[in-house]
Amino acid sequence: MPRTRGLTSEEMAVMHALVLALALLALVCIPALVAAMICADELVHWLAAEWDARRVRRREQRALDHLERALHAETGFGGFDPAELDRPGGPAIEQIAADLRRLGGERLGPWQSSRSGHGDLLRAYDERLRLASRYLGVAEHLADLDGVDREIERVRVEGELEAAGLMLHQAGRHPYPEW
Repeated sequence: MPRTRGLTSEEMAVMHALVLALALLALVCIPALVAAMICADELVHWLAAEWDARRVRRREQRALDHLERALHAETGFGGFDPAELDRPGGPAIEQIAADLRRLGGERLGPWQSSRSGHGDLLRAYDERLRLASRYLGVAEHLADLDGVDREIERVRVEGELEAAGLMLHQAGRHPYPEW
């Protein structure tokens, strides 16, 4: 029967040093791993916020590009001249946007006491949508439709105007929660 050799004292000392080094490494790394797991949700939130900010910047840039193209198509030059937005015989685009925000809030708020009052409100809102569409070069067919089709067209035109850079709703509050 072959005889196995036991570990020498030097080999045993090396083995103890190795085990001690691994134990110290684990003692240092485990709290760091626990802290990383605890902070992972903050990292995820930070990454999501960065992603959203980047998406908003891209959307704003697309809206600016769209407005620049619309201005170029209308005036024949690409330079931005704020005086061109104020058209004679009509309200400024800022006033139209303010009217749309006000009328939109009233339209989506509690129903008025009479159906005719609500109808007048919708007509005024649609007229402002048509004006804003003309200013920004957005195609709309509100006058040609009625009923549910007109409501669908209204939502489409609102989306197109917002994509063109017109703020129809207060920041952080959108009337259609799924948007």
